[in-house]
Amino acid sequence: MAENYNVILADMVAVAREAGALTLEHFKRFRDIEIGIKGPADFVSDADKQSEQLIRKFLFARYPDWSFTGEEFPPVDGADREYRWLVDPIDGTTNFINGQHYTISIALRRGNQTVCGALYNPVADEMFTAVRGQGAFLNGERLEVSDRTDIGLMAIGTSLPTSTRSTYPGFYDRLARITEPVGGVRTVGSSANSCAYVACGRLTGYYEQSGLVDWAVGVLLVEEAGGIVTDWWGRGPEFYEKTGIVIVANRATHAYLIEQLRDAPMIDDKHAKAI
Repeated sequence: MAENYNVILADMVAVAREAGALTLEHFKRFRDIEIGIKGPADFVSDADKQSEQLIRKFLFARYPDWSFTGEEFPPVDGADREYRWLVDPIDGTTNFINGQHYTISIALRRGNQTVCGALYNPVADEMFTAVRGQGAFLNGERLEVSDRTDIGLMAIGTSLPTSTRSTYPGFYDRLARITEPVGGVRTVGSSANSCAYVACGRLTGYYEQSGLVDWAVGVLLVEEAGGIVTDWWGRGPEFYEKTGIVIVANRATHAYLIEQLRDAPMIDDKHAKAI
């Protein structure tokens, strides 16, 4: 039986708002949040765990046979392996514990494809949604990527390497080269939100090395808003979904970033970890 993804999306939106309300209560007292350290520059709060538990309970009550992969607890393989939830209960935990914007990211995968997603920024009350083939939306308004082509007007996002987010030697050399002629380079602090900013035109492009759970919804939003998604060497999802090395951008910014990033040592799928 074919699934009605619009009905499923409505459930995703509902639980994202519930998780948003829960996390906002913690956010309002961010100076007092109990913080755990998973590793250097890798934090987790009680709010992360409570948000994921809330989302898990909601989704399993409605879709008990589907699989689930989250950020804070071990994955669950359901009886139906065709469908899998990808959930980041707080994308941008460092932002969150410092009183800055964060997002709640929920994607549904069917096989190797993201079919719908909801991304919620509770602080700004911005709900980004997409169903494959039906467009991308922000609070019900259809999105299109920026049409800017002038390098001097490009606004590009990235994330900076840390001890737990390894990246290629020469990262800062490439960043300096990218930055020099463009309008600005920004670090939003949330992979998913950065992708959403590309989808709605606040950024013209974004590049990083992260993971599918972080940006599955964001990639769908950009694709549905008319953007381009590849790895740094122009390759498709069979590579970037395994390596986590991705560019999302409008056409002009994508061409510019490919030119600046393609000299990084290429990772092939034999050395990439399946997600």
